[in-house]
Amino acid sequence: MVFSSLTFLFYFLPIFFLIYAAVPSKWKNYWLLAGSIVFYAWGAPKFVFVLLASTIIDYYVVRALHRASNRREKKKWLTTSICLNLGLLAYFKYANFFVDNVNTVLAAMQLEGFHWVDVALPIGISFYTFQTLTYSIDIYRGHQKPLNQASDYVLYIMMFPQLIAGPIVRFGDIAKQIVDRTWGSKQVVEGFIRFSIGLAKKVLIANALASTADSIMAIAPTDLTSSVAWVGILCYTFQIYFDFAGYSDMAIGIGRMLGFRFPENFNSPYTSISITEFWRKWHITLGSFMRDYLYKPLGGNRTGSTYRNLFIVFLLSGLWHGASWNFVLWGAFHGFFLVLERLTGLSKSNRFKAIRVPITFLIAVLGWVVFRLEDTSHAMTYYSALFEFDGVMPIYLYRKKLMVTLALAVFFSFIALTPWGKKWSNHFYNQDYDVRSLNIYGVLALVLFTWSVGSLATGSFNPFIYFRF
Repeated sequence: MVFSSLTFLFYFLPIFFLIYAAVPSKWKNYWLLAGSIVFYAWGAPKFVFVLLASTIIDYYVVRALHRASNRREKKKWLTTSICLNLGLLAYFKYANFFVDNVNTVLAAMQLEGFHWVDVALPIGISFYTFQTLTYSIDIYRGHQKPLNQASDYVLYIMMFPQLIAGPIVRFGDIAKQIVDRTWGSKQVVEGFIRFSIGLAKKVLIANALASTADSIMAIAPTDLTSSVAWVGILCYTFQIYFDFAGYSDMAIGIGRMLGFRFPENFNSPYTSISITEFWRKWHITLGSFMRDYLYKPLGGNRTGSTYRNLFIVFLLSGLWHGASWNFVLWGAFHGFFLVLERLTGLSKSNRFKAIRVPITFLIAVLGWVVFRLEDTSHAMTYYSALFEFDGVMPIYLYRKKLMVTLALAVFFSFIALTPWGKKWSNHFYNQDYDVRSLNIYGVLALVLFTWSVGSLATGSFNPFIYFRF
């Protein structure tokens, strides 16, 4: 079940929310947990029990960590928690990748490979794992105290708005809200506004670009012209942004409707003047997690190995996105530019913005090629096609709907570059509207919601890109 499906919009969410509104405050968490279990089981019935069991075990492991009397014992329990959670991630997400690569090496040596039954990937496991790590590590560091009830911890991990594809909600961001939060009609309307914005991004822009991106990416390399290749990768560039940012908006909106405040995950990333800034604006919660739970523990800027640490972080960030070499290459691609910007001082410079914004955007676009195409040889051929410059206008650009959608994608991606656009954008995404703004945006949100639902009812369904990560 996904947020942009008619089943979710007209069955699950209304029924869930009506009961959530009706039950007393002390029962809301229990109902939210029950609804979250049903939501996850709808899409992954075989894995819901694995998720529940591992989460409950981890809860008691971390309680033992908190009660431990000395640092050595605390480290033992922290190691147990980390091994449990990373072990699940390694098995379900990377076992197939590891065995396939070992078998490739053995075959090259003319040796018999391993016989292996492919392991299915549970949805949302990458996001689930990172949230469990923030819980155990923050409690080990003394930044937070553990929750008193196992059900509250399971709720933190399995809360359906953010379980499948984020944002990655750190325990410290939500610990107090789990046990005490404000909920009322104002929060519901604010959340509905944000949800409707996200639904429109996904349905009206991302889905509209997806068919063109997919059809072009499927063209045989020998038949691919430069102009068509550019249309394809630009469609994918805006598709992945509005797809993932749309999901994040919907998750943040549903959270707000339930009384929670989830962290922001995007901030107009294509307006960045450097790849360094791009990663402060793209998938913000992943970037901050990598910084605080990997980059800094590696030594960060203190060990004299800043560039090495930075490159390692982005190699692992690429691998986090998927068990395939193209994601590792994508991470290395971004890691290279991050290191280069550090070496040249561009990471801290705000000069020449008019030139650097389009250059940074071009770098991001080129990175999406290897991200999208798992076959690296196909990706290399695609790069070659991009720079052949045949000068032929592709027939795709004669499609009125595609042209309008691309124009909207460009407008909303770069509107924050203008002073009025930045002010309007900040105000529009503000979750603390005054009464006048609440009424105006509420009406606009209802229009967007109706328009998006109409498009869903008449169009083909396209799943969220980040569901497979």
